[in-house]
Amino acid sequence: MPAEASPLGFRQRPVKPLLEVDRLRKSFPHASTAAVERVSLALGEGELLALLGPSGCGKTTTLRMIGGFETPDEGTITFDGHDITGLPPEARGIGFVFQDYALFPHLSVLDNVRFGLRKLPRAQARSRAEEMLKLVGLSDLGRRRPHQLSGGQQQRVALARALAVAPQLILLDEPFSNLDAKMRIETRQEVRRLLKSTGSAGILVTHDQEEALALADRIAVMDGGRIVQLGTPDEIYRNPVSEFVANFIGRSNIVSGRAEGMNVHTPFGDLPMTRAANGSVSLAVRPEQIMLEADPNGAAVIVGREFRGHDQIYWVSKDETCFVVISGPGQDHPDGTRVNMRICDCVVPLT
Repeated sequence: MPAEASPLGFRQRPVKPLLEVDRLRKSFPHASTAAVERVSLALGEGELLALLGPSGCGKTTTLRMIGGFETPDEGTITFDGHDITGLPPEARGIGFVFQDYALFPHLSVLDNVRFGLRKLPRAQARSRAEEMLKLVGLSDLGRRRPHQLSGGQQQRVALARALAVAPQLILLDEPFSNLDAKMRIETRQEVRRLLKSTGSAGILVTHDQEEALALADRIAVMDGGRIVQLGTPDEIYRNPVSEFVANFIGRSNIVSGRAEGMNVHTPFGDLPMTRAANGSVSLAVRPEQIMLEADPNGAAVIVGREFRGHDQIYWVSKDETCFVVISGPGQDHPDGTRVNMRICDCVVPLT
């Protein structure tokens, strides 16, 4: 979907949004600061957006206001052209998948999925529920109770129940937090496939940067109740606007330099930048941008190494600063090896 460009050139706002959140604010009694402070965003039809940030940053409160489970102190929520700010959850036409899935333990899997279809004739509701179970790959488990399923299967039942009412938008609150690492990877790709196949838009709350990068079309990074950067995964990873974003999305080495236009002078030499700046700047350098060259007279020394099969992480000390470097499996430098470091590609000036 076409989008407006921000001053940084990022695609920020769908031209015809399905959902518009305008300057939402929410505070709680006895809290010294607002939980959510003037949050605005827009979501296009069929788009997947991740609200990403550390605990307490306001992402879950934002999601709950969109879903109608919290009432904003200020701001408006517009969905499919209608102001839904004051509507209860059941009147919004938005699906919700809770962190604990919220399945009814006394009902079968099929009846859990059918629960939201009570206004339909019984036969039609059953047919729709069976269709959703087939969609999520659980058509042979309809008679089981939730406790007889694995965590990944329960998650798919919860998604099937949310999809059964054909919502244009589904909200997912840390839906993979109860799964082990392997199951999280498998399930999040399945969720993305299902949402894309049904055309439902989705907003995912997560503190897991890998999850956000893998699942979302766009990511809103939150800190202190505010959105500090909004863009595609590639844009945010390659062009973080601040040291917080650079360190929260992946790993970054922060290097000082003096900028002149599109170039910057650093201890590693003169380097190109992704955007123009002047004067003293802090720069984000990703670990994979640094090349190591063994040299008995090198200015740096390897002080730690972690082999991960497909790559290796090195901790390299230079001038009392420790840098993180990621290299391919073919490079093998033991601890204590003296090296020179060379930065490849453009570096990112931070605000």
